[in-house]
Amino acid sequence: MSLDLTRVAGQVSAMISRLGDGRDEDRRRLRFAVDTLNSPAINLEALKRKIAASRTTWLVAELVEGLNRHYPSPPLPRDFTVIAADGSHIDVDRHHSTRCYLINIGAAVIKYGNQPDACLSSLPRLYSEDKDLAITPPGNGRRQPVEGTILGVKRSVEECQRLAELTAGAPDGSDCLALLDGTLILWGLEAYPDFVTDVLLNNGLLKCLGAMKKLNAGRRVAMASYISFPRSTDVVNVLRVAICPNDAPDCDRDCPPGRERDCEAVADVRDRDIFMDLLETGERSALFISPSRIVKERYGEHRIYFFYLRAGDEIARIEIPQWVAESQPLLDLTQCLVLDQVKRGQGYPVVLSEAHEQAVVTGADRESFWELVEVSLVEEHLPGTGSAKSFSKRTRWI
Repeated sequence: MSLDLTRVAGQVSAMISRLGDGRDEDRRRLRFAVDTLNSPAINLEALKRKIAASRTTWLVAELVEGLNRHYPSPPLPRDFTVIAADGSHIDVDRHHSTRCYLINIGAAVIKYGNQPDACLSSLPRLYSEDKDLAITPPGNGRRQPVEGTILGVKRSVEECQRLAELTAGAPDGSDCLALLDGTLILWGLEAYPDFVTDVLLNNGLLKCLGAMKKLNAGRRVAMASYISFPRSTDVVNVLRVAICPNDAPDCDRDCPPGRERDCEAVADVRDRDIFMDLLETGERSALFISPSRIVKERYGEHRIYFFYLRAGDEIARIEIPQWVAESQPLLDLTQCLVLDQVKRGQGYPVVLSEAHEQAVVTGADRESFWELVEVSLVEEHLPGTGSAKSFSKRTRWI
């Protein structure tokens, strides 16, 4: 039975009405947030100390420079290359008779300048061996199955590995930007034991970032990730700390549940709202540092910085490793090439769009994949017993 939209229509109308009622309050909070960001009364060094001393229930960006600084885009280089990788996967399905998963990495390499060129590719890989289906700690302790969240992280690592491989093959003498979609922070690993982090982060993502950093020995190679329509509030939370009346904010101690908080004056404001007001098209914000615990403890020289970019009609969050943030030429290269890609892609980096098209795995692809697996089992006369639930989904009863 399909969704009965007639029963939902009234609920949708009520939701829209509530959103309209709260619009004036949203504008007031945004105006207060922007005014606070621009306030000349903010002492940057004092605010840094206050942030370091605070104990908050939300993530607060670390400051590098003034809160309200903004920078126009530098000019484009004459010859440059942009490279992107993106991925999709088919997860382990316990209702099928065979434990396996598939990761498909799509990539795009686009050269601009005197000798323009483009190369699109996809690289699907099936994993079914025991060593691929679980991460095992030294000493053969508790095994961590590679599925769900962990498979998503593994796919992100493989995207970065493919990006590093292609970047290493970029032409000499051409400036290069290596670009990923989404965050560079492997948030999902925070809930898992150290041996999982060692495999996927230390020997995975960070190793790839290190390889790309080394490519700068003879040319300019920048690396970044692009987050469209970000929901983050790391900078807004800086404003929460700034307007808190306490010298060392402690949310649990000073503001128990039910007590009105001064910082609620910027509640429900997102970073993108502030920078849509502050930035002109093509401009970027000041640099900030991710407050993520895993970044602080694990990323080392690849610690994640970020800035916001007014990319046409939206604000994008651009994440970069520390070695890009601390190099003005690489920072400028990142800003101008990302902006150029957004213009060419009519609002979204064209190189990421092309990589995604190569990577995408549709619902029909998943059905065909599992059918291929089951048929192959039958042809080899191997036992293949799926779950009753799986059989029921494939059976029409009425």
